[in-house]
Amino acid sequence: MWLKGFIGEMILRLGMWLFLDKKRYRCIHNVIVPASDGTTQIDHVVISVYGVFVIETKNMMGWIFGKERDDQWCQSIFGKKFHFQNPLRQNYRHTRCLAEFLDIPHEMFHSIVIFVGDCEFKTQMPMNVMRGGLGSYIRQFQQPCIAPATVKAIEEKLLALKKTSVTLSAHVQSLHERHRSPSSCPKCGEPLVTRTAKRGANAGNEFMGCSSYPKCRYTRHLEYA
Repeated sequence: MWLKGFIGEMILRLGMWLFLDKKRYRCIHNVIVPASDGTTQIDHVVISVYGVFVIETKNMMGWIFGKERDDQWCQSIFGKKFHFQNPLRQNYRHTRCLAEFLDIPHEMFHSIVIFVGDCEFKTQMPMNVMRGGLGSYIRQFQQPCIAPATVKAIEEKLLALKKTSVTLSAHVQSLHERHRSPSSCPKCGEPLVTRTAKRGANAGNEFMGCSSYPKCRYTRHLEYA
């Protein structure tokens, strides 16, 4: 499994270097970014005057089912189904954390999810979820929104971050702590708030919901002592 993931990452990195002009796009891979509620690991970041492209990779086989607003997507392979977190929501947290760390507006970020394994989409995916054509998708953004000097500053800050002492093991521990937190959303990291169901069988009952709704639809039942 580790080798499969490594090969997929190398293929993607090679493709990014081959199909993106190195003078216009700066690529940084595998960076762990500090956040207000721990850390988050980002597979690839492409920096340009046209925005900051944050790329989440999935090396998977089989049929892939999922919709933009679903909490989880589904992989069907060899007659078995496996559920995994909606990568768009996962990458939303990445872009938010990176925007906070770099202190630049979130509107300057572009979220991309690319599947690099031998898989097939069985539901219609948004344009920023793909199995190929990453370079073409990035190059279609032609409206400058970041000054060249800021592009250079972002690259330098991320390269310096990669040299810090934040390790993968520390990031994994951060994940465990975030998912155990009673006040933070385990999907995007935003605060949880108390809401009241307005319809359905649970109408009138209170529950915990993500404050970033409708972008994140995580909910959790309230537990009373």
